[in-house]
Amino acid sequence: MKTVNNKLLTLLGFAAKAGKLSYGMDMSQLAIKKGKSFLVVAACDISEKSKKEITFHTNNKNVPFIVLDDVSIEAVGKAVGRKCGILSVNDKSFAEAIKGGYANDQ
Repeated sequence: MKTVNNKLLTLLGFAAKAGKLSYGMDMSQLAIKKGKSFLVVAACDISEKSKKEITFHTNNKNVPFIVLDDVSIEAVGKAVGRKCGILSVNDKSFAEAIKGGYANDQ
């Protein structure tokens, strides 16, 4: 489990450096609305209200949504360089790599 989480966090870090992420609820919702989002990722410790809200938006636009098990907001923040619990991945290749790594763990 740890190695898969490390791989996912590393991929998120690369996506951040490449400028392919939207950070936080508002920016993720905007990316979804504009059709730029290929995947939304959330830390395991975001609030139920936030999960419900982002799920509503991802379901409306058929954007995959993953809650990372055992990955805290702090861990996500360290990986991407800023504190946030919800990220939109705005690049198809990064989104596929992250979904693939997550699916292999399930």
